[in-house]
Amino acid sequence: MAKKKAATKKSTATQHSSTLGDLYNQVAARANTHGVNINAAATKRVLACFFDVLEDYKPAEAFDFVAKGLKRAGTRRR
Repeated sequence: MAKKKAATKKSTATQHSSTLGDLYNQVAARANTHGVNINAAATKRVLACFFDVLEDYKPAEAFDFVAKGLKRAGTRRR
C-alpha cells in the first residue's frame, strides 16, 4: 500500500486575520483598487450575506464551497 504524502501546511506568517473584523478589513483593502472604492462596511455587508447563504447549506456542502473557493484562489495570480 502506498503512503500518502503529508500535506504541506502554510506558515502562520501568511495568516494575518485574527478576528472577523480584521478579515473584513483585509478583504476591503484587497478589493479597493484604483477604479473601485470599497470600504470595510460594504465588505462586511457582502461577506455577511455570503455567510447567510452558506448557513442554508449542510455543513459539508458549505465547507466544500469554501474549499473550492480556496483552491481557485490558489490558482489566481495576485
